[in-house]
Amino acid sequence: MSAHFSASRRAAWLLAVAMMFWSCTEAAAAVTARRAEVQRHLKKLNKQAVKSIKSPDGDIIDCVHISKQPAFDHPLLKNHTVQMRPSFHPESQLFYESELVSKKKLPVQSQLWHKNGRCPENTIPIRRTKKDDLLRANSVENYGRKQHRSTPNPLSAELDLLNENGHQHAIAYVEGDTYYGAKATINVWEPRIAQGNEFSLSQIWLLGGSFGEDLNSIEAGWQVSPDLYGDDNTRLFTYWTSDSYQATGCYNLLCSGFIQTNSEIAMGATIYPISRYEGSQYDISILVWKDPTGGHWWMQFGNGHVLGYWPSFLFSYLADGASMIEWGGEVVDSEPGGAHTSTAMGSGHFPGEGFRKSSYFRNIQIVDESNTLRDPTDIATFTEQPSCYDVQIGNGGQWGHYFYYGGPGRNSNCS
Repeated sequence: MSAHFSASRRAAWLLAVAMMFWSCTEAAAAVTARRAEVQRHLKKLNKQAVKSIKSPDGDIIDCVHISKQPAFDHPLLKNHTVQMRPSFHPESQLFYESELVSKKKLPVQSQLWHKNGRCPENTIPIRRTKKDDLLRANSVENYGRKQHRSTPNPLSAELDLLNENGHQHAIAYVEGDTYYGAKATINVWEPRIAQGNEFSLSQIWLLGGSFGEDLNSIEAGWQVSPDLYGDDNTRLFTYWTSDSYQATGCYNLLCSGFIQTNSEIAMGATIYPISRYEGSQYDISILVWKDPTGGHWWMQFGNGHVLGYWPSFLFSYLADGASMIEWGGEVVDSEPGGAHTSTAMGSGHFPGEGFRKSSYFRNIQIVDESNTLRDPTDIATFTEQPSCYDVQIGNGGQWGHYFYYGGPGRNSNCS
């Protein structure tokens, strides 16, 4: 009986050891496979550089020959001839920008890496992706992609549906016409991020299609996203999708699509300097418009930096024009247990505090069918929870159509 019991115990022990060994072997194999996958993706994203520049914030900016950029990994761009400049630039009937710059001499916005160098002609600056960037993502395939259904739909009454991914917004918008571009000057801040998997951004959305599975979107602005970049710096960003963030599109140049032509500005790089509460204020101007000849969607940063374009064939609805334009802020709320996040939007202060305290969009304009920048009509506003983040619109003077927006998130009225 004792011998039989000992044999049984020994068999069980051997089985446990074997299972442990098998588990360790499986885990080691998974780690090895993950490392190999990360290295393959890094090799795909990080193209051979003509020159590399170390930014004061720790970024590496690679100057990559324009013909070697990630856009040309797209099968439909293999034989594409780069269009170095748009055929037409939108005409403006307004002179807010020139008047403001000449009278107040606002500082020119820059990027932090410029302190240590510039890229040569015929190259574009690309922020180098690091191993840690990929390891922070829930999967290598999802790195650089937004969650499904993150775009605000102010025409929907289903707020529960809007909040299903924890995205909250404070925006102004126009709809009901066909739009061929949008412009705004956006106040730049460094909002507090409560958790690493949350972000705060301020951007322009150009939208086409419904808010279902076929949504087309082009987006540009500034964001703070520790999960994407590994820090709390405020960075210039773009995004695009043609299927509501399911399988197409990405941030910046992290997939094929956007074709950059500019050697001065790096997508995803830190913007410098930024605004301070009751201190100096800094803003950036962004214009996205559809070239009436080539049909591509072009982006301009500031008053002179045409950055590049999204080829029209990337889109279905946006191949013709946008049906809605949105300007404003977005945060992700991932706080568990029903509590609201304290991630800030904009400056982290409510619109009622005004200039030098609250965030703003000024000189918001649309591009019409005659390729002319003009004031939008019938502007509306939307926010899911005004006690957490709010928006207040105005019009007049050198700011044209403008609005203040944002808030602190969790507070005595927003829990």
